[in-house]
Amino acid sequence: MLTNSTTTLNEPDSNYPRNLWVGVGFKRGSASQLIAIAIEEVFQKNLLDERAIAGIATIDTKASDSALVELCYLRNWLLQTFSAEKLSTITVPNPSATITRATGTPSVAEAAAILAAAKKGGLEAELLVPKNIFRLSGLPGVVTVAVAEELQP
Repeated sequence: MLTNSTTTLNEPDSNYPRNLWVGVGFKRGSASQLIAIAIEEVFQKNLLDERAIAGIATIDTKASDSALVELCYLRNWLLQTFSAEKLSTITVPNPSATITRATGTPSVAEAAAILAAAKKGGLEAELLVPKNIFRLSGLPGVVTVAVAEELQP
């Protein structure tokens, strides 16, 4: 069964163009602070503006994870989820056999970012930042972040 959902937790608070989707994969129990720090670091390192984030995309099994829902609510980001079956249809530069065994798809962060960016405008998307894996001492969990951009015609 394919299930896709988009949830708006708060209305965006600016008129800044929101055309970037952040794909996120993470272990259950990861702190929302770790997810936020990972996103901030990826955006700083790649000279991207967080105001351009349209939302977060991930696998549907993480749709109700409190750390992710809280972060999206606080930042006024959409949360879009995709089934493992749908994610596995996307070709990515960094597939993982470990992730395939755990989730049923070779990619969560990269594939989710691409799907969300393409779906938002019904157009193609470009993976701007391939997956980055984050662990921080003192914060529980592991987070993987990738960024895709909605391409304009």
